[in-house]
Parts: sequence; structure tokens; C-alpha cells
Amino acid sequence: MEQISRVAVIPCPSYEQELVDQAVRDGLACLGGVGQYVNSGEQILLKPNLLKKAEPELAVTTHPAVFAAVAKCVKAAGCDEIFYGDSPGLQPFEEAARVSGIRQAAEALGVMPGDFHEGVFYPWPEGRTAREFILCRGAAEADGIINVCKMKTHALERVTGAVKNLYGCVQGKHKSAGHVRYPSAAHFASMLCDLHRALKPRLHIMDGITAMEGNGPGSGIPVHMGVLLFSTDPVALDTVFCRLIHLDPALVPTNFCGQQYGIGNMEEKKIELVTVKREKGETGDCPIVPLTMEEAVSRWGKADFDADRNPRSERAEWKLLRRVMKPFQQRPFIRADLCVRCGICVDSCPVEGKAVSFQKGRSQPPVYDYSKCIRCYCCQEMCPKKAIEVRTPRIARLFR
Repeated sequence: MEQISRVAVIPCPSYEQELVDQAVRDGLACLGGVGQYVNSGEQILLKPNLLKKAEPELAVTTHPAVFAAVAKCVKAAGCDEIFYGDSPGLQPFEEAARVSGIRQAAEALGVMPGDFHEGVFYPWPEGRTAREFILCRGAAEADGIINVCKMKTHALERVTGAVKNLYGCVQGKHKSAGHVRYPSAAHFASMLCDLHRALKPRLHIMDGITAMEGNGPGSGIPVHMGVLLFSTDPVALDTVFCRLIHLDPALVPTNFCGQQYGIGNMEEKKIELVTVKREKGETGDCPIVPLTMEEAVSRWGKADFDADRNPRSERAEWKLLRRVMKPFQQRPFIRADLCVRCGICVDSCPVEGKAVSFQKGRSQPPVYDYSKCIRCYCCQEMCPKKAIEVRTPRIARLFR
């Protein structure tokens, strides 16, 4: 029998806590209730997106209202040992959690920070691309993981959603090393899919009330979408996200790799959409109703969402052509008018010998050596001033 993946699409107009609490309860009810996924006595990890220190209104991180609503439901199911954590690029995750508001929400609910500092070796002999990881101890030792991701664009993978968010379970410096070891978008996505197969997260919840478009995942523009997405299938959830922003799901490497690796469905005939029929002001249980993809896109989609829709080839036979075309490929650029010369881009570059450095001293912005650049865009992700943009070189634009 063909496996069907259910995705719940729940409207939520704002981050008012009561509205978010109700929306999260509705979404979980569409999947059979949170009690299907957690048990009393288990250590449950809530994995938000805590990319870096950023206020919640910037849409860089999972919103604390969504995090709190999920934590309340898990506690109501009888779980007392609830932890949270992430591994940001450069800072301790507690600082990112504090600025985002998640630390305060967690403390109010008795949710403890997990150990996301110490790394542990985690063999995965079943891996097709990655056969081992260095994971944060809090992720490696959790009994179950609930992935509370953010709806955002991503320079390398086009979008960061349910599949990409689990990379924060890899410990600190080993995240940068992963970009070097798996430099292409497809190769990196394959590693992410092995990571999912190893950690087996039980549930995925996407905060799409306010999403990020454009120069994501850390320097884009907040945009209202007004939805929360729920699924046990990360690929199906990310596929629905793509459809809502009018992006072909097949262009997203984590989608097609995810389907190939068996962590989820990208084919829409294998995705069942549902929502709840709730009248304004109504509380309590409401009917769960089916939803077509076309209806979902019509009600909550955004055709002008700023995302990368240009096709890219990852096929092996194009390697030589890509080498010839390297000067024409998109790459990171530093805006001198925004750069404060903090050096975070230099520190975050994972390439040995650094692809970006202060060649002209600290009086000038850093300079790229594109012959070394692997286009992982760690520099762009971590820039605190939105001074790095990923775009096509001017010479390439002349041939359009």
C-alpha cells in the first residue's frame, strides 16, 4: 500500500500567545495528538532554529510563542523531562535563545537547556553519504526529537525548513567542517538526509506566521505568511512550504534527496493536506477537513515571495562546464556601506586558509578569494549587519 504523508496547514494571523496555543493544538490534533509521539518518562528534545542572536521580529529564529505552545502540549502529554537546544554558528546557543526570547519562554515552563556544547561521536554505518557525525550530546542522547523549524530562504539549499533545521544537532565547529566535506548543495543535502535517518525526529512543526524571504537564512526580510505547518514527514512539509511560495519543490536539494533516501515524500499525490474548520472566536475541538494543494496555495500562498527559482544542475557530467562557468556563478559579496569590519565572516569561513580575509587590514572590509570559496555561505548566514549578499557577478548579468 502506498505510504501517504499528512501535512496539517493551520492558519494563525499573529504571535498572540492564545492564538498560537490554539493553532498548535489544532495542528497536533490533525496528526492524532502529541501523545502519539511522546511518552511519560522520556527525555524529549525541542529543536528550534537558533541560527544566531536576533530579536524574534526579525524572523531569523523560531518565535518564542510557537516554541512555548509546543512545549505546553508536550508537558500536557505527561512529559516532564523536556529540553531544548541548537548549535549556532559562532555563539553559545543560550545567548541566541535569550535574544530570541526562547530562553525566557523555556524558563517559564520549566524546559531546561540541553547539552549543545559537548560533541559525541555518533557512528551511522547505514549512511549512504555520511557514515558518522559529531553530534551535540543533548541531541545524541535524547529519547525523541520534535523539530520546531522556521520558514526561511537559504542561499545554498534555496529554503531552510524541516530537513535543514536538524543540522543544528551537529556540534559547533563540526558544522563548518561539514560544509567543506560536503561542498555542493546536493552533496550537503544528502548528508542532511542521512542525519535525519540517524536521529529519526518524531515530529516537525514549522513556524510560518512570519517567514523570511530574500537574503536568508539570517539577513533576509520578514514577510507575513500566517500559517503553521505540521507533519511527521519533513520532506512533505518542506514541499508544502515550497508550494506556498511558488517554488518548484524539485529545485530544492533536500526535497529530492529526501525522497531518494526514504525520509519523506515530495510527490504531491502522496501528500494529504488537512486543516481545521474553526469559526472566529470558537474554542474547543473543531472538525478536521481535507484541503487540496491548490486551495492551500490560494488561501495562504505568496507568488511574489523572494526566493531563488533559477535552475541549477548538480549532475556529474556538468562538472567541467561548472568549472569553466565558475566566474559566472552566484557568490557572496560584501556591501562596504554596511560592513563594520567585525570579522565574523572571516571567523565563520570553514575553508583552510580562509576564502575571505582582511587582505587590506581592518581599515577596509574583508576581501574574497573566490578561487578558494566553496559557496557554503556560512559568512552570509552569520553576518550580524546583513552586509553580505549572495548574487550573480556583474559579468554574468551582461549576458542575460
